[in-house]
Amino acid sequence: MPNTLVECVPNFSEGRDKAKVDAIVEAMKVPGVYLLDREMDADHNRCVITLVGEREAIQEAAIRGVGRAAELIDLTQHQGAHPRMGAADVVPFIPIDGVTLEDCVAMAKHVGAEIAKRFAIPVYLYEAAAATPVRQNLENIRRGQFEGIRAEIETNPARKPDFGEAKVHPTAGATVVGARKFLIAYNVFLNTADVDVAKKIAKAVRASSGGFRFVKGAGFLVRGMAQVSMNLTDFEQTPIARVFETVKREAARYGVMPVSSEIVGLIPKSAIEQAAEWFLQVENFDSSLILENRLAAVMGGKTAVGGLRAGVEPFIEQLAAPTATPGGGSAAAASGAMAAGLAHMVAAMSRGKKAYLQYEAQLSEAIGRLATLREELKAAIDADAESYNVVMKAYRAARETDDGGVGVNAALKQATSVPLGVAERAAEVARIAETLKPITNPNMASDLTTGIALAQAALTGALSNVEINVGSMKAGFAEDDAFASQARARAARLKA
Repeated sequence: MPNTLVECVPNFSEGRDKAKVDAIVEAMKVPGVYLLDREMDADHNRCVITLVGEREAIQEAAIRGVGRAAELIDLTQHQGAHPRMGAADVVPFIPIDGVTLEDCVAMAKHVGAEIAKRFAIPVYLYEAAAATPVRQNLENIRRGQFEGIRAEIETNPARKPDFGEAKVHPTAGATVVGARKFLIAYNVFLNTADVDVAKKIAKAVRASSGGFRFVKGAGFLVRGMAQVSMNLTDFEQTPIARVFETVKREAARYGVMPVSSEIVGLIPKSAIEQAAEWFLQVENFDSSLILENRLAAVMGGKTAVGGLRAGVEPFIEQLAAPTATPGGGSAAAASGAMAAGLAHMVAAMSRGKKAYLQYEAQLSEAIGRLATLREELKAAIDADAESYNVVMKAYRAARETDDGGVGVNAALKQATSVPLGVAERAAEVARIAETLKPITNPNMASDLTTGIALAQAALTGALSNVEINVGSMKAGFAEDDAFASQARARAARLKA
């Protein structure tokens, strides 16, 4: 898996011409980016493409897709049920792994600037990337659609884009780029063709008119049926099952009922698990009861059958075995990884809660960074053991050759770099954990205290390894002496 994983779900104003959609998808084929899904809707005349990839690659993929759409889609000839203001209408970035929402904001700004520069398409930033509160909501930016923005962009200061000239592209319009949490596009079809009923139900469930906080909704006529079209912007706080039940109750007021529902694009597995728990009323439900979840966790080394002890016991027994590796360096890395895991857990359990909404940005940043540190420290468990084995091999080779210690020094430099990296990461984990204390649930203070203690143990143990390995290097080689001096200086700063 890549170190960073970002989802991008660009929406293009074309849902009828497959050849055009194929060409847009082809333009977004960049190494490191994977196509997960594509949805075309003829009534809405819109397609939704779901991509996932590394942060650098996926930005370029999105930019190329916007450029190709501008070549192929003419909004002056476009008609469809879905509101739109651009050939590439909206391009959101969603953090998946190893990145934060703030990282995605930076990505959105870069992509927006490039779109304006390369294709002369004005770009607006929305959701978490918005420069002003009014532009957080996509509806505010897209009000009036292509025709409305075309008439106002040059004269109304409120419609000035974030990137590019205050002038729409003559056929491609304007594009909205942003960063957000995972969104579920969810539509419910009713057994009526009366679109006014769908609009009334949408008004009852959407946040802007007093409904659920994390729901946006509108009513359309699609395939001869009234459709309640919704975006669930935070399914963890407003579950999909609760929304469906509310739509069902509201529909009954007008003598109609849902006949089916659809998901546009992809949906997180946990959202479906929530719905299953809701409707089945399973007692003491836990996602680990699902076969595939348990299988993935066990095979991925994240859990073990037989409880928590079964998961850590093999490593502990390896430490206890009368062999040089794994040793203190691996134990220090494991301690640091556990520290990062605890801090990550505390931040994740506070993020999104009403009492800590004001700290959302800081918590998101901490979660993203701790995820990266945890993975790096886990990797150092094996790296430290391997570096020791390389040192032993170098000593054996030195006895058979006369290289003056050059080979041993090279191995010791690597054996120094690994614990030095562990020490620096452990120190960063401790610092982040300290900053979490005043902005997270005080009932979890003991978890942070444990995490900080584990990070300090990792720091102490790793620095001890650095000291021993640097001290074992043979002096008299300029490059090696410089490395030793720098390593000691870095270690001294960490001790301080």
